[in-house]
Amino acid sequence: MSDTASPRVLLVDDGKISDVFDVVDLVDGVVRVRTPFLFEVGEELKLRLERDGTVTDATARVRAHAGTGDDKVTELELGDQSEPRRMVTG
Repeated sequence: MSDTASPRVLLVDDGKISDVFDVVDLVDGVVRVRTPFLFEVGEELKLRLERDGTVTDATARVRAHAGTGDDKVTELELGDQSEPRRMVTG
């Protein structure tokens, strides 16, 4: 079952937030993304998910890569997640 609104997924690394993912879909705790970076299978990433005016911090494990070239998709399995909180803009 797919979530209705795809989130914006950001990489958090050493306190820096980077927009390096193009979300393909989010289904059953697995985010499928396109990215110019090749993360190692099994690597653990810190993510920030923004959706519907809320922010959630999460850890994810790189589960697999599928496809080649521009069709390459990386699967990220979500693990621990913070409680969603309202996004503050300004």
